[in-house]
Amino acid sequence: MTLAADPRAVFTHVQPAPKLRRQPANRGGRSAPSGTLLISTITLLALLALWFAATQLEWASPLFLPSPAEVLTQFQAVAVDGYADGTLLQHTLSSLGRILVALGIGVVFGVPIGLLMGLNRWVRGTLSVPIGLYWGLPPLAYLPLLIIWLGIGESSKIVLLSLSTFAPICFSAQAGVRSVPAERINAALSLGATRLQLFTNIILPSALPEILTGLRIAVAAGLSCLVAAELIAARSGLGYMIMSAANFLSTDVVFVGLILIAVLAFLFASGMRWLERKLVPWKGKI
Repeated sequence: MTLAADPRAVFTHVQPAPKLRRQPANRGGRSAPSGTLLISTITLLALLALWFAATQLEWASPLFLPSPAEVLTQFQAVAVDGYADGTLLQHTLSSLGRILVALGIGVVFGVPIGLLMGLNRWVRGTLSVPIGLYWGLPPLAYLPLLIIWLGIGESSKIVLLSLSTFAPICFSAQAGVRSVPAERINAALSLGATRLQLFTNIILPSALPEILTGLRIAVAAGLSCLVAAELIAARSGLGYMIMSAANFLSTDVVFVGLILIAVLAFLFASGMRWLERKLVPWKGKI
């Protein structure tokens, strides 16, 4: 049995499905995001209230747990006068610049290598072992080695952050390729798709949700390593500011740095969720 020359002839025996009456949208589903936002807001307010109560009732010494008002006052002072040889904006931009450069390097190298590992067993067998070995090591374990090789400048910190972001992006891209259903690939091949069309129209879109998930993991890993690197070898950044404040028992400044890092992590997570809605709107729906 042979297929007709006209691809449309293959589907001539398929009868159109009867039109189904569209059901009204679930109004409860529309309010789910707003309901979640309300719950998150209440939780945040409850934590702030607990923090305020702990300081007012003197459950802990102000040296160890400053009040929210003290932290806010110190935030304004650091923003205006600066701290640890730099303004608050300079420390924030320094940390943000490092993490963005590392994420860029992780994406540029991690996505293509991960896709190759998912497509080719020789590449997967060759690279999975060394990447898996270094990914299992704590970043602080090989940070001293990077400092010995590259010094305490920006190079050692960028390499450390790039290594921390590369592995999750790479393995996520590989998992995305491996998760593509074989039926979808066979269907594309039966319709005459070339290898390039198969990759661009089937494999890459199917792997994109996994790649974005790996990018979210890479952001968290990069922020953790960023603070560790700046605590040990840096002259700027939020981690350096936190370490300098801890040496002088300035707990309120430490809280300022921690809150800013948490805000950065929240902004990155929100940005990734927005990117997922734009690039893979079908995620979780099929």
